[in-house]
Order: sequence, then C-alpha cells, then structure tokens
Amino acid sequence: MIDNLKNAQKTSLINKTLSNLDSPQYYDMIVFCHLRWQFVYQRPQHIISRMAKTMKTLFIEEPLYDSENKSSGNIIVVDSMLHILQPNVKDIESIASVIPLYVRNKSIPFGWFYSASFSPLLEQINFESVMYDCMDELSLFKGAPEHLINQEKYLIANAKIIFTGGKSLYESKKQLHDNVYCFPSSVDEAHFAKALNGISLPDDIAGIQSPIVGYFGVIDERIDLNLLHATAKQLPTVSFVMIGPLAKIEESDLPKEDNIHYLGMKSYEQLPHYLKAFDIAMMPFALNDATKYISPTKTLEYMAAGKAIISTKIMDVVRDYSTCVSLIETADEFCEAITFLLDKTDRMSLEMEYHKILKKTSWDATANKMKSIIKTFAQ
Repeated sequence: MIDNLKNAQKTSLINKTLSNLDSPQYYDMIVFCHLRWQFVYQRPQHIISRMAKTMKTLFIEEPLYDSENKSSGNIIVVDSMLHILQPNVKDIESIASVIPLYVRNKSIPFGWFYSASFSPLLEQINFESVMYDCMDELSLFKGAPEHLINQEKYLIANAKIIFTGGKSLYESKKQLHDNVYCFPSSVDEAHFAKALNGISLPDDIAGIQSPIVGYFGVIDERIDLNLLHATAKQLPTVSFVMIGPLAKIEESDLPKEDNIHYLGMKSYEQLPHYLKAFDIAMMPFALNDATKYISPTKTLEYMAAGKAIISTKIMDVVRDYSTCVSLIETADEFCEAITFLLDKTDRMSLEMEYHKILKKTSWDATANKMKSIIKTFAQ
C-alpha cells in the first residue's frame, strides 16, 4: 500500500513538467481518455500508472486546440515509462497525424480506450490488440453527441477485451461482446486511512461549524442539487460541504444556503485531510440517465477513512453496500439518516464491516488481474 501511495504522490507532482520529446519513442501501449490526467485523480490514473510500470505508455487526452499555437502538442513526462500527450489538433481524427511525431513504432502492441469518441483512430493507427475500459455510460451524460452510441458499437466490435467499472455496466456490455470482465473501481486504502490519524485540517474547512456532512468529487448533472438544498434548509445547524470542480453546470445552478459550503477542487493528496473533518460522508446522486450505471469510487474511499456514509439509491451501491451505507430517497429521509448517524453510529462495528469489504480489493490487485487477462489474449 505504501508503494501505491508513493506512486500516486509522484504522478500528482507533475503538473509543471511540460516539454516536447526530442525524438519519437517506442511505446507498448497508447491510452485514449476523455478525462485529463491532471483533473480529478480517479480510475484512469490509478490503473494506467500501474500498467505503465511494465509497459511504456503514452496517455493521450482529448484535443486541446489553440489555433494560434502551431505546435503539435505538449508532453507531460511522468517518468521514463509514462508520458501524457495533450495534442494540439482541431479534432480527435487529427490525432493520428501527430502520432508519428511522438511514436516510433508503426505497430502498437496495445490500444487502451476510455471513450468511444476516439474510435475513428482505429482506422488510422495499427493496434495489435484493443482494450476498452468502460468506466461510465458516456452516451447518457449531459451534452453527449448522438453519434457516440454508434462509435461505441464500432469500438466494441474491434475490441479484444472489455473491462467495466461496475456490475451494472458489466450486465449491459456482456450482451455485446464475448470477453467482458467486471472490475469495479477500487481504493488506495492506506492513502485515505490517513484521515483516521492525526493529520491537519485545511484552513478552509477547519473554520466550518460541525457537524459536517461532506462530499468530494465532480459536481455535475449527476448531483441531486434539489435534494441537497432541501436537506440543508431542514437542518440549518448541520454544515454541508461540497468539494470538487464544476462540470457541465454553472455556479448559478448551485443551491445557496448559509450552511452549504463549496470549497472547489482539491488535489488527491489533500483529500484525506478534508475527509478527516467530515462527520458523515454523502453521495447525493440524482437518479437519472447519467447515474444509471455508475459505481462510485468514493464509496470505498469514504470507507477507508472510517466515515459513516449516506447515499441515494444508486444501483451498484444498493447491491454491494446496503448493509453498511444508509440509503435514502427524499430530503426527509436524508435528515433522518443524518440525525441517526450523528447520535447512534456504532463506529467499531461499522469499521469492521468496512474492513471486510476493503480487504477484498486494491488498485494493485485490479491492475494485476487486468494484466493477466491481457497477457492471455495477447499470446
């Protein structure tokens, strides 16, 4: 676990290391991802940083186009095995034209896709094996293009292996491909367990009145803002803290009450410090198309920090964690759960239940199992 933590710390300290490589490199794997490496630290960063220990990897983000910038892109050098390319091209299809500037080999052993929006590149780049790590049903997200469904069909038809980030996604994709494997998101337990120890509280949360019911993660159309607002109004002496960046919604969409606090995006390293201040951790997700297949990584992260958890009835949460997560639907139920947990939570039995769940999973184990499957199909 300590090695996992050091790896996470190392990869998060690269934010100023931008440079173009002097010459094309040989890569074992190219990864295409809709999420930027330096955004919220989640499944792609955890898995790919571990994959790159044995496979030299180029992680390619969606285009970052600047018509006045004539360079082909920027490379973030994490270490000798993992490079992050921010391509300066006008669209995804144009990425193929800059690949020879960075990649020496004509045939790439592995292509790893996090989004079907990159599927047009399958016609232009020679991959020996293609993997699709489906972490979300992106076609159901706000603003998703209509053609993404057909792009995913094309990607699935060309993929040798499909991994899914949760059981609901697995049940959906296993109908479409013969080699589908379920790998729900895991956790770096040692990292988040620091919240159980004597670490410091950041200034912006240290001054907030307790009790604190907190959330961290992206704040977007998946959050039930009406539920949050109604609950906060009913419990004015409870502080509700939202940590994370906004995506696809505006600041004006956020409910405003004296006891709702928006602290913005925090680094992966900072999260245990904020978690320490939480009396209860929450997952106030809306039940809509965008959350139909999600399997929230933060569930396990909250558990590793020993926090009581309240969640709306997300399918994978209900299925896997109903014995230790308080499940709610309405603001009244949310208030009742908060009141009950603040008053009567048996921390020892809760942490014992968490331990049973956490000992079954780790990002190292997930990456190693994936590698084993890939090796089998690559032979």
